[in-house]
Amino acid sequence: MALPKIAAYDLPTVHDLPAARGPWIPEVHRLALLVHDMQRYFCAPYPTDRAPLPEVTHNIERLIQAARRAGIPVLYTAQEGDQFRPDRGLQADLWGPGMRDTPEHCGIIDALAPQSEDVVLVKHRYSAFQRSNLEHLLRARGRDQILITGIYAHIGCLATAADAFQRDFENFAVVDAQADFDRTHHEMAMHWVASTCGGIGTTDQVLQVLEEN
Repeated sequence: MALPKIAAYDLPTVHDLPAARGPWIPEVHRLALLVHDMQRYFCAPYPTDRAPLPEVTHNIERLIQAARRAGIPVLYTAQEGDQFRPDRGLQADLWGPGMRDTPEHCGIIDALAPQSEDVVLVKHRYSAFQRSNLEHLLRARGRDQILITGIYAHIGCLATAADAFQRDFENFAVVDAQADFDRTHHEMAMHWVASTCGGIGTTDQVLQVLEEN
């Protein structure tokens, strides 16, 4: 029931992007950036010297820096360790007890460490909206678009995109700023988002839009 060991795989590129059904375009004054579950526990199954994790981390870092320069809110999700079993619910049936309450498990990786002006949300279920005040935080800041980055693409990132759509937030999966169990799951998640609930783009495409705005 533990997380699988994840083999290296090459990230999808701009040439692999599915056509998005939605016509939305990111706009600086409407955007928030979500860094989803980039905790040491979830990153540990990846090789540290081969794709996809180094590239994904670098791309998220670039997006964070650009967001901060542009005044775009940066929000993180992070699960807590040693979760109370009834509170963990059905996740325990699929993934076991989860992380321990230690910095080695719970901490967000150093390269993406939050700053004082960022918001870190406690994560309870796949979707970042579940049992959190994410929707309130976005609406209070006048933000109705979300860039979704992090791990895992076909689990929490996808669930967050679907939830965002159902709450009328335009959302964008940044294809090379997300990682997954393997290339097949990664591409499935991108195609599902593109066809049902969100936009798709690469880090370079998003950064170009931010610079033009």
